Amino acid sequence: MNFNDELNEKRHSFSSSITAFFQDNSALGFSDLKKDDYEHEHIKTGPLSSKDRPARRGSVIPALLYMKPIREKAIKRNVEEIEVRIQFILKLAKALLSFGAPSHRIESHLDAAAEHLDMTIHFVYLPALIIVSCHKEGKKNAQTYFVRASGKIALSKLHQVHVIYRDVVHDNIGAESGSRALRSLLRSPPTYPFLVRCSLAFICAAIMCALSFGGSITDVGISGMCAFLLQYLGLDVAKKSALYGNVYEISISMLVSFVARALSNIRGNIFCYSAISSSGVILILPGFTILTSALELMSKNLFCGSVRLVYAIIYTLFLGFSLTIGSDLYHLFDREARHAFYHNAMRTNMTYLHGTFSMLNGTTGGPDISVGTLGVGNNNLGITSSTQVIKGCLRFADAPWWKQPVPWWSFFYLVPLYSFCSSLSNLQSIRSYQIVVMVFFSCCSWAVNRVTNIILPKRADLASASGAFVIGILGNMYSRIFRGTAFTSMVTGVLFLVPSSIAQGGALTQSYESSEIQYSTGFSLALRMISVASGVTIGLFVSQLVVYLAGHRKNAAHFAF
Repeated sequence: MNFNDELNEKRHSFSSSITAFFQDNSALGFSDLKKDDYEHEHIKTGPLSSKDRPARRGSVIPALLYMKPIREKAIKRNVEEIEVRIQFILKLAKALLSFGAPSHRIESHLDAAAEHLDMTIHFVYLPALIIVSCHKEGKKNAQTYFVRASGKIALSKLHQVHVIYRDVVHDNIGAESGSRALRSLLRSPPTYPFLVRCSLAFICAAIMCALSFGGSITDVGISGMCAFLLQYLGLDVAKKSALYGNVYEISISMLVSFVARALSNIRGNIFCYSAISSSGVILILPGFTILTSALELMSKNLFCGSVRLVYAIIYTLFLGFSLTIGSDLYHLFDREARHAFYHNAMRTNMTYLHGTFSMLNGTTGGPDISVGTLGVGNNNLGITSSTQVIKGCLRFADAPWWKQPVPWWSFFYLVPLYSFCSSLSNLQSIRSYQIVVMVFFSCCSWAVNRVTNIILPKRADLASASGAFVIGILGNMYSRIFRGTAFTSMVTGVLFLVPSSIAQGGALTQSYESSEIQYSTGFSLALRMISVASGVTIGLFVSQLVVYLAGHRKNAAHFAF
């Protein structure tokens, strides 16, 4: 008998004696121990590798070291067949895609559900598609499922999906009951009817025009009507016609810009083109897409993050180009406006810059421009010290109140009102107490963002990061202490941060002289959005690290940004 055979025989005998000892000594507390409570690793019969060989010839590795307890199953009361559990996983994947769950959390969410349901499943997440590969016991081949769905954020339904998932994972209900609940949720109609959603779009765009783009009372109403039309076309016409759905954003941007340019040419400087055109298309800005791409890149999901980021940049260029085309189309119909526009451009030879500016000397004698559009060139337009350019809008000091931007004290009721309407626009039920939490978190985040912009006026990324850090702390603490859903409570505030921070550098549109400036303007807007989204991403991840740095580990997946 060689050394390997002798060692294997000793390991077998030692393992048998340990098992007999546990079964016979009931006085020591081992009377309830069963054979299946421990699993033995496979004992090799061939030559031992260098890793398994003992340190010296006479030593014997105890077999007890090769025993490890089997992981306790999470599901004990509602144990169901494998087919039922697979159907629950598929329904959960479709619900997460349909109701706008955070894309960088979907795969980990499904992995946690499969682990608690004691299933061997692998997931591959692609934009609007999840590939599910399921391995069944006793079968060599794996079954592959493709789950495809596309949808926008629905906060109430997303919260219900998370509640159903948590009940199944914590063994409160079975997988079959969870599948039925998810199926009924997927088939249910939207939370609010068609006209209510269009009216909410009107209110959100009108408030954003006054808050972020320096619009007056007259600009507020026009921008709201443009957003109402935009929402109507998106919810009705674009869904019925796939052909129009491909050009929906481009066509509505051209229309909004056309209307804004026509109204801005009315004598008396009643309407501002920049405020109306920027706030009128605020609902189709790809700010959330860029934020999602930044979160995915931070989570090492390089493929999906890169695809979304490139799409958002190209989409922003298309959006800026469409706004320019709409303005030029009006100039084709109105000869007087066209001559006045180009005559003023040649007469002034001005270079327009977007951003935050500060004068190096205090004796400029010109308008006090802090944030907005700055034109550098010959002053032949009669712009004097009584004139201000605010967010791209020309304002006169002696103009009546309805031609002036809204006063600062109106922010105290406009910000909560926008947060409330934005939550409803994202299909949050008004009957839920969570809407109060969303509005409170959003107001806190906006206040911190505003204060940081005053202290650091040239750092929109730091301002957005500070606002995101605050809302991340509040949302994750709400989830950890009060067992709420962190993602749904934070969405309103995060979506408020993106357009607010972008608007700190001026409006979305500006005057131009050539096609090169036109395209550089669109690209600079995309870069601003990326900068803001990067700041929001850093703030959200740091806040999550601070909240979950200490304490017990979560049993379920983390459902937040």
